[in-house]
Amino acid sequence: MPEPTQKYSITMPRDIAEAARARSGPSGLSAYVSAAVARQIERDNLAELIAVAEAEHGPISDEEIQAKRDILLREREHQHQPAPGAA
Repeated sequence: MPEPTQKYSITMPRDIAEAARARSGPSGLSAYVSAAVARQIERDNLAELIAVAEAEHGPISDEEIQAKRDILLREREHQHQPAPGAA
């Protein structure tokens, strides 16, 4: 069951609002803005988790970050490869 919605009034720079409206497509500006806010909340939550982990275990090195990026890139490439024998 979908979450209930509530109408809000927000203020944002006109150029950003118009760019969002142009990109929102058939789902509309409200859905576009909702998705953007949901992504920001995910990023904020991740930043909080990282801060807690770094406080407990120390900062993450650039080498560790690059190693994880490499793993993600390999996985992404693997997911986009056609299955053996597929034409």
